[in-house]
Amino acid sequence: METVASSVQRLDPVREQSPAEAHVRVCLIRLGAELFAIDLHSVSEVFEVDSITPVPGMPEVLVGVANLRGLVIPLVELRSLLGLATTGPALPYAVVVRHGVQLLAVLVEQVPEIRTIQRDQFLPAVQNARGYSTPFVTAVLCIEERMGGVLEIPTVFEQVEGRGVRALAMGADA
Repeated sequence: METVASSVQRLDPVREQSPAEAHVRVCLIRLGAELFAIDLHSVSEVFEVDSITPVPGMPEVLVGVANLRGLVIPLVELRSLLGLATTGPALPYAVVVRHGVQLLAVLVEQVPEIRTIQRDQFLPAVQNARGYSTPFVTAVLCIEERMGGVLEIPTVFEQVEGRGVRALAMGADA
């Protein structure tokens, strides 16, 4: 699956792009005061979280699981992965994201909209003092007159699994 970052890196200013290549559809999510975008190809669905079943002994990034029409989906606290404050009320929505045949849900405050973004609006992510950008945000774009990060879902899966949490594996037809 192509990531937004690889799309940004492949942009060739000399070559003209077809209309299909010139834009990408994203799902906007809000975490506190921060806005992020997720490539719509990685999003399976959004649901309102009715209840969370805690899983003892799991890392803090996994807040529990939810039953979604018979599927037990791991619920990930994305704010924790991104280094954002995790205090405040429980996040009311979950965005089910897919990487290959694996699913997990990230908790979010809001899903304001689905938006089509021109690829030339993507900029490389800001680097920290050591020259590294966060592994989750590899591109930024202007969202609602503010800069917002583009989340790389494959990297989110890698980080979650690196902390001992397994995503739900689905059949190839899921």
